[in-house]
Amino acid sequence: MMTEHDLVSVTVTYNPELLPLCAQLSALSASCTKLIVDNGSNALCIKHLAALPLKYPNLHLIFNSDNLGLATAINQGVRAAHEINPHASLLLLLDQDTEPQPGSIETLIHAFAQLKTEGQCVGAVGPLLRDVETGLTHGFHQCTHWRWRRVYPHPDAKKNPIPCANLNGSGTLMSIDIFLELGGLDESLFIDHVDTEWSFRLLSRQLGLWGIPHAVFLHRMGQRSTRFWFFGWRLWPTRSPQRHYFLFRNAVWLMRRNYVPTVWKCWAVLKLAVTCIMHTLFGPQRNAQLKCMLSGIREQPKIHAEKLSLHNNTSNNHETK
Repeated sequence: MMTEHDLVSVTVTYNPELLPLCAQLSALSASCTKLIVDNGSNALCIKHLAALPLKYPNLHLIFNSDNLGLATAINQGVRAAHEINPHASLLLLLDQDTEPQPGSIETLIHAFAQLKTEGQCVGAVGPLLRDVETGLTHGFHQCTHWRWRRVYPHPDAKKNPIPCANLNGSGTLMSIDIFLELGGLDESLFIDHVDTEWSFRLLSRQLGLWGIPHAVFLHRMGQRSTRFWFFGWRLWPTRSPQRHYFLFRNAVWLMRRNYVPTVWKCWAVLKLAVTCIMHTLFGPQRNAQLKCMLSGIREQPKIHAEKLSLHNNTSNNHETK
């Protein structure tokens, strides 16, 4: 039976707020191997982080002198965690401001094990993310025919796992062996859509994704979130111009890959257009936002990304553990 003793967690930090990070560490059991990879935080943050292993058992730290990007830092952390605890079978990825609610990590582990027992080819499971500022949930992504949509489980509904077309990276639970076998995350993406690419790569290997609605993690989307009404309350994340550069660049890069679903590509074009209109007409830093968005669209994919696409295409028939 899988327990948190079989678990390693990897959290990437960059000038983190200490309160939510400590809440996250408190939610992880003492038997869980915990890795924090810091991506070039300031001296004060580094001082606070360096003191955390005195309070939280089985916590290990890696300090990068520069911001190497989310994907690179996660890969770095997973490799280190695997060396520290080579017997661990499960991997939990976390953002620095994600707070698992009581019992939710155990719920994810149980759901993962139950799906495996039922004979499912499990790529990853993920929690229901609840926005800290608004209290609204982010729902789960599903693809039905030619429609890309979010589903929002009703609180009174049955708590069955929900098949997903994509999972948010923070809170994702998976097999550490599969992560290492597939080469980890695509480091050329740096940040934004790193989890999207990973989800599609798992699905292309016939490894399923499931949302677990009764595992709830508090999560902050963007620098802040705005609540708006569109056939129900929705969340609109506010991002800096630099984040929009990566968001637009990486979405365009993913559109070039043959394992990315066509329906997602169509949906992404529409969402990018709406994002551009909203931020350049109504948001702050309008000129900077537009400049970064256009710059991201114009940048050509790196060779590493193209090789990853080709590798995935030629290895789809490879049997995964």
